[in-house]
Amino acid sequence: MAQVTDAGFGVMLPSFDPFRTGRLPLVEGAVLAEELGFDSGWVGDHLSFHPPVLDAICALAAAAPATRRLVLGTAVLLLPMRNPVWTAKQLATVSVLSSDRLIVGVGVGGENPAEYEAAGVPVAERGRRLDESIEIVGRLLRGEAVDHPGPLLPTRSPALEPAPAIVPPMVVGGRSDAALRRAARGGQGWLGVWISPRRVAEVRVRLDELAREYGRPPCRLLLMVFVHVCEPGGHETALEEAARFVRGQYGLPFDQLRKWVLVGTEQEVAHGLAELRDAGAESFVLTAAAADQLEQYRRFAGVRALLDRG
Repeated sequence: MAQVTDAGFGVMLPSFDPFRTGRLPLVEGAVLAEELGFDSGWVGDHLSFHPPVLDAICALAAAAPATRRLVLGTAVLLLPMRNPVWTAKQLATVSVLSSDRLIVGVGVGGENPAEYEAAGVPVAERGRRLDESIEIVGRLLRGEAVDHPGPLLPTRSPALEPAPAIVPPMVVGGRSDAALRRAARGGQGWLGVWISPRRVAEVRVRLDELAREYGRPPCRLLLMVFVHVCEPGGHETALEEAARFVRGQYGLPFDQLRKWVLVGTEQEVAHGLAELRDAGAESFVLTAAAADQLEQYRRFAGVRALLDRG
C-alpha cells in the first residue's frame, strides 16, 4: 500500500523518446527497475512535447500488472489540462490494477502552451484549475460523490467504483511558492527539479513553515535529478550524450541545464546526490540523461549502493 515515504530511490520510466529511437521500453524498464531493487518508477505527462511521449496514466496501467512491488507515480500529471472526473476514474483503475501502489504527482506545466491550446484550456487558468482539480480528484479517489460549484470546474459526479482500497497519496511539483503552498495545504509531498543543495535546504525550511501554518504534517521532499553515470574516463562522451538528451527532451541548449545534470562515475554521482540528501532531499527520482536508459538503471543501482553505505 503506497505511502509517499515509499518513493525512496526511484527512476523515471522510459515513456519519453528524446533520442527518437522509435522504441519506448516502458514495461521492460519497470520490470528491470523492480529487479534492481528500486523503490519507485515514475512517468511524466504531456499531451504534446518536444519528444514523442506516451500518455502517463496509460503507461502506468501497462506497468502495473508487470510489476509486484514497484511503487508507480506520475511526475507530474498535468491535471489542469484533464477532465478531473475521468482522470479520477483512470487513476483509481491504476490503483486497483497495482494493488494500491500508486502515488499521484500533479503540477501546472505550462512550458508548452500549444498543448494547453490543444486541450482547450487557457494557460493562464492552470493554477486555479489545478487547485479545483486537486479537490475534485481527491474526493473521488476517497470514494465520495462530488458537487463542486467551480468557478472554473463546476462538477457534479456520483461516487466512482471501484474506489482504491487505500487513497493514493498526492505530491505536488513546481518550483514556485504557490506550488510549495499547494503541497503543504493538500499534499503529502513536494517534488522538485533543477535546484541546488542550498535551495533544497531553503525549501525544506519553507515547507516546514507552511506545515505549521496549515496545521498539517510536513511534506516529504522528493527530488528529480537528471543523471548520466559513465565509466572512468568517459566524461566527454557522457556530456555529449547528456546534451543530446536535453535538446531532445526540452529543446534547450545544454548550457541552460548543465548545472542541474549530474554527469560522472558512480562515485561522483553518489557524491552529488549525497549533497542533495544532506541538504534535505528525502527521496530521489533519477532521470537517465542517456540514450540507453536501461543500462543507466544498472549503473544507478551501483550509485544507490554507494549512497546506502555512506
